This record gives sequence, C-alpha cells and structure tokens, in this order.
Amino acid sequence: MQGMRPGADQGGAGAEVNARPEPRPGEVDTIGARSLGFAPEEYLARISAVRGRMRDQGLSALIVTDPANIYYLTGYNAWSFYTPQLLFVPASGPLTLFMRDMDARGASHTSWLPPEDIVGYPERYVQRPHIHPFDWVAFALRQRWEVARASTSPVGVEMDSHFFSPRAFRALVNGVPEWRLVDSFELVNWIRAIKSPAEIALMRRAAEVTTEAMDAALSTIGEGVGQHEVAAAITAAQTRGRGESWGDYPAIVPLMPTGESADTPHLSWTDREFAADESVSIELAGVHRRYHVPLARTAVIGRPKQELVRLEGVVAEALAAVLESAAPGVPTAELARTWNRMLALHGLEKPSRLGYSIGIGYPPDWGERTISIRTEDDQILQAGMTFHLICGMWMNGYGYELSESILITDSGVETFTDFPRELIRL
Repeated sequence: MQGMRPGADQGGAGAEVNARPEPRPGEVDTIGARSLGFAPEEYLARISAVRGRMRDQGLSALIVTDPANIYYLTGYNAWSFYTPQLLFVPASGPLTLFMRDMDARGASHTSWLPPEDIVGYPERYVQRPHIHPFDWVAFALRQRWEVARASTSPVGVEMDSHFFSPRAFRALVNGVPEWRLVDSFELVNWIRAIKSPAEIALMRRAAEVTTEAMDAALSTIGEGVGQHEVAAAITAAQTRGRGESWGDYPAIVPLMPTGESADTPHLSWTDREFAADESVSIELAGVHRRYHVPLARTAVIGRPKQELVRLEGVVAEALAAVLESAAPGVPTAELARTWNRMLALHGLEKPSRLGYSIGIGYPPDWGERTISIRTEDDQILQAGMTFHLICGMWMNGYGYELSESILITDSGVETFTDFPRELIRL
C-alpha cells in the first residue's frame, strides 16, 4: 500500500510477489481482514469459482473493474469507483488491487487483501488528457512479473463494466502489447447469480429497509406535497433502516413517475406537488451491505381512473401466475411466457423484460447484468437465484407499476417483502 511505484528501486518486487504464498482471507492483520462481511471460506470459494470459470474460458488472468465484482471478491467498499480501479486476478498467485493512491488505505480498512497487494497509482495520473492511470498500472503489473505469466493465453476484461472506459482499454492495449485482451462475458457476474445462505441473510436484512422506505413514501405522499419531500422521506428511511438492519446507499435513486408522466419509467423527482386523483409509481430499494431488494408499488391520491383499476386486477393475476410457476428447473423463458399469456387474455402486452437478477449493486444499477426474464432467455432457474420482477405497464398517458423481489427456493419461490399487490388508495 506504500505504493509499489514502478522504477529501479522496485527491481526485486516481482520476484518477491512471485515467490511468496498466496494470501488467504482471514489471515491478514488489517482492519478490513478483522471485520469481513463473510467468512474467509466464502471468499475462497468465490475466488475458486472464478478461477474455475477462467480455466473453462481459456483465460490466463482476469481484469475486474466492476465495483460490485471487486466487492464480491475482496470486500473492498468505498465511493472510489469514479476514478479508474482494477483488480487483477491471475490464474494462480496473489490478487492485486490497483486504485488511486488516496484510496489505497481504504482498501486495507474494508477488504481482506494484505497491504502489499493494494497498490495506489500517483495523483498526477488522475483525470489528465494525455495520460491514464492504467498506463501506470500496466507498467506496475510488469514490475510485479505478472505480464509474462499471463501472456500464455488470453486475458479477460469486463468489456461491459460501467466504469471501464475506452481510454482505459486503450491504455492496457498499449501498455501490455503482449496480452490478447478478450471479453470475459460477465464471468464474475454469472457466479454471483446464485446466492449463498449468508448473502440471502443480508438480502432479508435489506428487505426490512425496503419495507421502511416504502412505508415512508406512502405516509408522506398527499395532495399538495412536493415530490422532493417524498424523496427526502424515502432517503431518510433508506439510510436509517430498521433496528440492526441499517441502510446502505442505493444504486438507483427513488423513482416517482406521476400522473401523465407515469406512462414512462425511470423518472426521479422535482418540486412538483401531488394533485388529487392522480397516481404515482414508486420504485425504490432497501440496501444492506450493498445487497439490494427493490420494490415498486402504485398509489393514488383519491379516486383512481378506471383504466388503473383494470390494470390493478390484470397485473396482480398475472404476477400470481408467474410466482406459481417459478421453481428450480424451470426456464426463465417459461416465466415470461406465463406473464405474456395472462396479459394477452386481456388484450395487453409488455414489450420490455419481466425481470432480472439482483444482489450486490453500485451506481448506476442494482441489476447483475446477467439473467433476464424474457422469452429470448433460456436460463434455467436454480435455488439461490434472486430476481426483481418488475410488472410495469406503461400505457399512453398513464402507467401502473407493481414489482416483487424474489428468491428461488428448493421447492418454489419466496418474496422478500409482503406488501399488498394492489393499487394503494391514499
């Protein structure tokens, strides 16, 4: 962590790294190692699974830039992802986390990695037009003797990571010309799709925060109340949580499409005041230790429009049918087909996907970017998978949202929250 800065004085660093045994979670005496979110054995199993899939894909090493995946493998958690950071995972040997020098100490506070495997790049590389931090990282990898070891086979890169820019890729291509960089195709994300009992326990905690946040929203909304006031109440509840289930920050801010604007998703808030007899779709998430449980409900102040009442019944019936059919061994496409059939009986359709895999989340998204519930997806459901089923019906001039976060169990499905699946009259 002192910053293994490339240079003549580091000539023996690579031999040192290559010779020493691979560090194990729980065996390092740092603040982070003493307060891990999971048992050391769980981190070891995650790394083993990643390396197994690396072998299956013929990769000699993996470059991880998604903050959710870095957190999953090391426990590192801080708001540092807006500057380039990289976890280097070789086929064997120590993992190395590269980040901005000022953030390196934070990794010793939250991750299990030893200080010698947390490497800070100099401040002069931050947000400069003619150089990039990964220029420095590429040479640091060379100094640590990682380049030659990983040159025998392709090196995987998270090409679709939100925080891996074209300039970052170009810096690695230019800095390590020996490597053939290939798309890892969300390698770590797919391993994350099946949750361990410890992860599910955290999601149950997150669900308690979700319930508090939705209760706060519904108790604040009213005629003449500004959207921003509701957002403030939600945010306070998301942070406060419930009891020991304290709230972490969400990957997505509270969303509140209102009135005629409810015909489209993903709108946040303004100072617009709620009016009588208009509806609002509320989508939010409770978060605990980065694990998300989203929830959406639609509320109306006063008398609902007849078209909303119609959607209320259809959507509830269709969602119930989907939940009834969800179980291990069932293709995700079958859930989508069940949903589509139920809508078609009432002359309706939903062009967008029905749901997606959830778990760890960092801005700008709480989805895992792997499994989608739609007819084109042939993934088979397995126990331990978790999804957000978003039954959003965005019509012309109005809309209705109802969602559930679910867990696939050994025998069927379980919802994380128990809010009534109906239009909420305020």
